Amino acid sequence: MSADINIVVVDREGQRHELVAPTDMNMNLMEVCKSYELPVKGTCGGMAMCASCHCYVESDHQLKEPSDDEEDMLDQAFFVEDNSRLGCQIFMHPDLEGLAVTLAPESE
Repeated sequence: MSADINIVVVDREGQRHELVAPTDMNMNLMEVCKSYELPVKGTCGGMAMCASCHCYVESDHQLKEPSDDEEDMLDQAFFVEDNSRLGCQIFMHPDLEGLAVTLAPESE
């Protein structure tokens, strides 16, 4: 079984990026985006404390339920939708092959 999955990230300018993400390194979506130099700040370092990695999950993947910390942060974020998640809380796993997300607009 391959340790990599293919995901799609649409950036804030609407450009589609097809990324290859490792599943054997415990990386989250924010870290994958940063490794491809996409405009995701990850200001808090992945602690679900800043929402700078806020994204919209566009695919029908079943994700782990958001933690209380993630829910609390999304309650304070701008432009929240029903499919909003924090990228730092989406860990790369083989079941996420084909995951598609759109980066949420920045609050500034």
